Amino acid sequence: MRAVLHLTSDLRKPELSDPLGSVPPMPLNIDMITIDTGDARKLAEFWTAALGTTIQNDWGEFLVLAPTGSGPALGIQQVPDVTPGKNRVHFDSHVPDRKAEVARLVALGAEEVAVHGVPGLVWSVVADPDGNQFCVGQPGEEL
Repeated sequence: MRAVLHLTSDLRKPELSDPLGSVPPMPLNIDMITIDTGDARKLAEFWTAALGTTIQNDWGEFLVLAPTGSGPALGIQQVPDVTPGKNRVHFDSHVPDRKAEVARLVALGAEEVAVHGVPGLVWSVVADPDGNQFCVGQPGEEL
């Protein structure tokens, strides 16, 4: 049995059709964020050092890094043709000292791409050695 999504006249309120009640209501949890790469081992070395974690599972061209804190695991997946350009999904992290953390990541092989800010938050856009971008923010910091 599959559930079918129906849009009501009010497009902000989709209804889920499940005639037999076979799909229990449940929240969606993000358990892992996966990064595609041309060299899984090299990128895993960067991310284990950057996050202070270890490789939890190693299947050669697919590695899973152990989650840090209560966050999701990070998957590193080797693919034959990495999508060029900016990645469409990225993650954000908050740290107490953005400048020091960005300097540490740059020393590991990352590149600071840009710095942005809004009242009460400044963040750096950082690219890992494969060019995958992510943000490192410091709440309370002002430009």
